[in-house]
Amino acid sequence: MSDETLLSFKEMCARFDVTPRTLRYYEYIELLSPKKIGRARHYGPREIARMTLILRGRRFGFSLEDIRQWLQLYEQQGTREQLQVWIGRADEQLAGLDQQIADLQTARSELKTLRDESAETLKNQD
Repeated sequence: MSDETLLSFKEMCARFDVTPRTLRYYEYIELLSPKKIGRARHYGPREIARMTLILRGRRFGFSLEDIRQWLQLYEQQGTREQLQVWIGRADEQLAGLDQQIADLQTARSELKTLRDESAETLKNQD
C-alpha cells in the first residue's frame, strides 16, 4: 500500500467531517482498525470504505451495533450473505421510516387543523 492511499487521523476526520472523539470511538468499538506506526494512525482503502458505510448506516437510522454486525458478516461469510442480511435490514428500516413519515404527516395535519381553528376563532373575536 503506498503512502498516497493512506490518510492520517486528522485527514480522516476532515474527509468525513467527524470529530476526533468519534473516530477514536469507532476504533474503540472495533468498527475501524487503522494501521499504527508508532503513535500515528493511518487509514487505508479498507478503513475509508468502512467509514463510508458506517456514516451511511447512521444516516439511515441503523445502530452502531447493527452496523458492526453487518460489517463482520463480510469478513466471516462474504459478500453474498452480507447483501442478503442487508436487504432484510433495509426492508425493516424502510418500514420503520414509512411509519415515521405517516406519523409525522398525521401530526402535521392535526397541528394545521388546530392552527386554522385557532386563527378562525381569533378572526371571529374581532
